[in-house]
Amino acid sequence: MHYTYRFRLDPTPEQRELLDHHRDTCRQLYNHALGEFQEIPKSTGTLNQRVRQVRDQLPNFKEWWNELNDLYSTVAQAAVMRIEDSIKALAELKKKGHNVGSLNWKAPKDFRSFTYIQSGFEFDSKNGQPLLSLSKLADIPLIKHREIPHTDTVKEITVKKEPTGEWFASFTVGDKETPKKPTNPDRCIGIDVGILKYAHDTDGTAVESLDLSDDRERLERAQRDLSRKEHGSANWERQRQVVAERHADLKRKRRDFLHKLSNYYATEYDLVAVEDLDAKELIEFPGNSRNRTGAAWGTFQQMLEYKCEREGTHFVEVDPRNTTKECASCGVKTDKPLWVREHSCPACGFEADRDANAAWNILSRGLEDIGVVHSESTPVETALPTDTVVSAKRVIETGSPTLKERTASAVSE
Repeated sequence: MHYTYRFRLDPTPEQRELLDHHRDTCRQLYNHALGEFQEIPKSTGTLNQRVRQVRDQLPNFKEWWNELNDLYSTVAQAAVMRIEDSIKALAELKKKGHNVGSLNWKAPKDFRSFTYIQSGFEFDSKNGQPLLSLSKLADIPLIKHREIPHTDTVKEITVKKEPTGEWFASFTVGDKETPKKPTNPDRCIGIDVGILKYAHDTDGTAVESLDLSDDRERLERAQRDLSRKEHGSANWERQRQVVAERHADLKRKRRDFLHKLSNYYATEYDLVAVEDLDAKELIEFPGNSRNRTGAAWGTFQQMLEYKCEREGTHFVEVDPRNTTKECASCGVKTDKPLWVREHSCPACGFEADRDANAAWNILSRGLEDIGVVHSESTPVETALPTDTVVSAKRVIETGSPTLKERTASAVSE
């Protein structure tokens, strides 16, 4: 299994110029290689074979293109092979129903990174300052906020410039073998995601949604100021930087919350069941689409999936139809409008929070999907008497331990 560590770089002004030069040279190489690729008939081979035909021309390009000699060999190769990745990404989007066109040349703002593969990089240190040594580039100061385990092998490094102007290095590492998932999972949980409560699980924990209203207001204010500037002027560029920083703040806070929440579930349970939601379809559904976009349910489930894989935890996505309508105790369907937040079954009398009832249905379907025989006891017998409400702020400040302690205390009561 492969995963990524991300570190912020702290380059000097001279190193920033070098990084930008490398990035732009890779961009120009990509554009030229794309033109060459488009001249190759599809009948000559597979997508990979045709892209490799262009990559194999790199020695010829270097004979008349002096700037290519400034690039490390694998950096130039990766820039060309990006064509294959881009075409595959377009194919995936098309498969999901998106309207996609063909590849176009990249403008400077659209090509923000370059990659070293297997070699050309190493960690170093000077006077206690961690450095990232990049061949044919520089020894760049690195803000190393965490260690990469010695057992992990760094496969590649991607150096990227964010819209804020900050530079980051992402280290893709190869981990040991993926842990085996338990045949008979003991600690199992179902999670229902929403807007009023971000996540409601079958252990009785209800995590509140992250409040980013102040950050959104600052972003909108900065965007209004930008709209009043003359496009391309020095003032416009300074304000564009402010807008980019506001966007980055929102993204960082949201991802921090999602990382900590998903990590908790992946590490504390043997099986995690969620709904197989179509995030794009939910966003396009009329009404409250802004809150749905901000909730980033798709991102949360992606994080949860790879972390469950890393921890050897079963991750199950179930059919979302009627999880709210069905009674988790007897299975009878009861229609209820969105504003009704309590489930009350007219057939068996089971009462619970609407989201808690859905979470139990999700868990039941998840266990069935992997063929696990679960307990005959019903949610009426096993559900907690009250839900433990955890604020998003506490999740961010303390991470999973807060959730763990609260859940444990709730179970013991």
